[in-house]
Amino acid sequence: MAENKYSRVLLKISGETLKGKQEHGYDAEAVKGVVATIKRALDNNVQIALVVGAGNIWRGVMGAAGGMDPVTADYMGMLGTVMNALCLSDFFRAAGIDSEVHCSVGMEPVAKKFDRKAAIQALENGKVVIFAGGTGCPFFTTDTTAALRALEMNCQAVLKATKVDGIYTADPFKVKDATRFATLSYDEALTRRLAVMDAAAFSMCRDRNLPIIVFNFFDPTSLDRVLAGDFSAGTLVASESALAGGKEN
Repeated sequence: MAENKYSRVLLKISGETLKGKQEHGYDAEAVKGVVATIKRALDNNVQIALVVGAGNIWRGVMGAAGGMDPVTADYMGMLGTVMNALCLSDFFRAAGIDSEVHCSVGMEPVAKKFDRKAAIQALENGKVVIFAGGTGCPFFTTDTTAALRALEMNCQAVLKATKVDGIYTADPFKVKDATRFATLSYDEALTRRLAVMDAAAFSMCRDRNLPIIVFNFFDPTSLDRVLAGDFSAGTLVASESALAGGKEN
């Protein structure tokens, strides 16, 4: 394997990643695929913190659109992330990988209450740490959770797993002439209102110069390449000065 550029990262995956070809819920082969991809990084001595969405179970915006109280809808989404975290943790166990689920709100004995020092210790011990329950507050997405936890865990980058190889000018599945950005500054990503991550997540990473790499998780080699510093596997988002200098931080 190539030498790592990063030794500790926050990987953000969508809930849809776990459903595979199913309309909703879980597909065992899809979850095993996620675990196998992450295992390669662990075997290459990369510490992995993980945030997973809940789109395979519930989307708060859908509940709110149907007349539900948006706070209640968001809390349901947070519970969905706990279910997904527990699912992943069990599949990690079956693959012989130690993991811990840390929830933003008290949910013992289902999941540990988030403890920064304990989570960092778990990462240092080679465990996958899965953060569930969002930030614990409504109106914040799992993208924001990923940025927050990455900063708290002293991660070197946020890796946003998607179905495409980076950030495009438009949805490449809908717009045939959409073009991919090789790099973007935080400010440009915010100004363009690119929907790949929300503004709060971009802003938090900008304020702490934490690079974001958006890549295709379904390409079996892309995570390995990103971890080795091959940004052609996705789009690198960093400060203008860092991009001009040829490095991300």
